[in-house]
Amino acid sequence: MKIVILGPAHPLRPGGITTFNERLCRAFLQEGHDCEIWSFSLQYPSFLFPGSSQFTDKAAPEGLGIRSLINSINPFNWISTGYRLRKANPDLVVVRYWLPFMGPCLGTILRIARKNKNIRVVCIADNILPHEKRIGDNSFTRYFVKPVQGFIVMSTIVQRDLLHFSKKPNLLLPHPLYDNFGAGVVQNKARTILQEKFSIQIGEQDQLLVFFGLVRPYKGLDLLIKALALTDNCHVRLLVAGEFYEPEKPYRDLIELHNLKDRVILHNAFIVEDEVKYFICAGDCIIQPYKSATQSGVTPVAYHFEVPMIVTNVGGLPQMVPHKIAGLVCEPEPEAIAVAVDTFFQMGKEHFLLGLQEEKKKLSWHSFSKGLTDFANTL
Repeated sequence: MKIVILGPAHPLRPGGITTFNERLCRAFLQEGHDCEIWSFSLQYPSFLFPGSSQFTDKAAPEGLGIRSLINSINPFNWISTGYRLRKANPDLVVVRYWLPFMGPCLGTILRIARKNKNIRVVCIADNILPHEKRIGDNSFTRYFVKPVQGFIVMSTIVQRDLLHFSKKPNLLLPHPLYDNFGAGVVQNKARTILQEKFSIQIGEQDQLLVFFGLVRPYKGLDLLIKALALTDNCHVRLLVAGEFYEPEKPYRDLIELHNLKDRVILHNAFIVEDEVKYFICAGDCIIQPYKSATQSGVTPVAYHFEVPMIVTNVGGLPQMVPHKIAGLVCEPEPEAIAVAVDTFFQMGKEHFLLGLQEEKKKLSWHSFSKGLTDFANTL
């Protein structure tokens, strides 16, 4: 098929959705489809973007066709892009939806493109409603879903949310592995590299939890810091590896309040693709103390490197991390997280290795891309 993916890609900096789109495009190409990505020339106005930069200075991924065409705040651009997509006449448009802010832009493009009756539209819905709700979310989402013919969801909670807006066909497919970060490294080597490259000092005997990814209110880092103060094991340390999308000071104050300065390392920076393996592999456990969730892009990274996880019992996280098989599941409360941390280190990292390897087999890109195209062919 001729496929166009509508969503962020290079030169927007690699994050969950950008990385996913580029990896999905490569999977389609490997299966013999003609695929390219139509990305954003402007994704967010600067005043709406909380991070340091929206762009990367890394070279474009080899072998992928990426066009930076979409301006998220310019209605004239939406119209011209819609006509351009209609004229391009792809068999399938795969559109990403993760934030209602994008509803008017993407909804308009799709309405115009679908006047070409040959085009089928499938949405990969990361979220239907955002973690931090705003006025207009419902209206923007309703506008977006109308021209979409079918939906791929990656968790039952998104599937449930979708039913409030559309009864169109949907298919649940698990989030595939992020296998583009290279091979893993042994733990001690990863810790040595973090010390040499970032001055992050982690002892060989330290029992290390890693909170990985952007820091946002719903991700529960405050719960985790409080939990660390309650753990029975004083040898457990926490590495927070990711850019803060909110003020850092309240977390530092919380660390100070609980006398945890020697046990918590805050690395407030965006982790580039070729450094991910060092932060993940340095840990004994990846911990996701989220207060709310749909699915998580951190989980497939942990599976790729075969590092067990502690996740909270919210959204799709328990589906992705079977309890006592690939990690532990607990309630999103400091006391419960503390018990899970103590239990994890009593059980030992090696307890989860076989379970991680078995779960990992289910998360191939071939299964995801074929499942999507087979679903599209039924619409």
